[in-house]
Order: sequence, then C-alpha cells, then structure tokens
Amino acid sequence: MSGSRRPLGFAWPVLVGLAALAAPRVVLHDLGIVEEGSIVNGLLVFVPPALWIAAVLWRRPARPFRTVVVIGAIYGVLLAVGHQLLWTTAFGGDAPALGGALTGIDPTTGDALLRAAAALSSLVTGTLVGVVAGAVALLLTRIVPAEPDADRTKRPE
Repeated sequence: MSGSRRPLGFAWPVLVGLAALAAPRVVLHDLGIVEEGSIVNGLLVFVPPALWIAAVLWRRPARPFRTVVVIGAIYGVLLAVGHQLLWTTAFGGDAPALGGALTGIDPTTGDALLRAAAALSSLVTGTLVGVVAGAVALLLTRIVPAEPDADRTKRPE
C-alpha cells in the first residue's frame, strides 16, 4: 500500500498501537499503582508522546501535525474507555455522586452525567495531547532534515 493511500503516513493498526503506548498510565493511575508527581508517572506521561514524535520524524508523513493529532484522539478514546472500565476501582467504591434529594436529580441520571462528562474530558485531553505533540512534531520535521532518499511512507515495489 503506497503512502498516497495512507494520508496519515501509517496504517490504522500502527496509529492505534502508538496511541496505546500511553494507555498503561491510565490503568496504573486508576488502580493507584502510580502516584501523581512521581518519576514513573512523569515517564508514563511524556515518553509516549515523545515516541509519537519520533515515529513521525522517522516516517515523515505528509501532514505530521494531523497524524499526531489523530494518534492523540485515539489515545483519548483509550483514556475514556480505561477510565470508564476502572471507574469504581479508581474511586475505591466511593465514586462521586450527582443527584439525590437536595438536587432533585435521580442518582442513576447523575451517575450517567458524571460518566459522560469524564468521557468527554478524556477525549478532549487525548486530543489536546495530540495537538501539543503534533505541533512539536511539525516544528521538528521542519528543523531536523530528513535522510536523503528516505521516503518511508511507501513500501518498496
């Protein structure tokens, strides 16, 4: 498959795989294994987007910013799914509540609203990580010269 049929420079499974590099932090954080502010957490936050950028510098897709934003959006989906699956565990059985007699909101509706807000937040967060990493990738593709005769978006014929 040529690069012209892969406008993002990578096959979809590769894009999902790159996004999945950031998924372990979601699980480890929600399970309470990794604490905010720790060195391990920092590595789990910054290494995956750095690898996205490295992949773009290596592969040189036609639109590096778009490619990394898509990876970030996929990460946002993985982030949302991970948080939803680990919702109860992450809150130690004391999940936030919206509703009850004081608000007039049914607790089930309140839970659904909170979960929807969390999912939307995850999608936005992942996409914004992609935007920031994509901007860095775009800048670096303009500064760091590509290897001569290295069009990695196409397979040898």
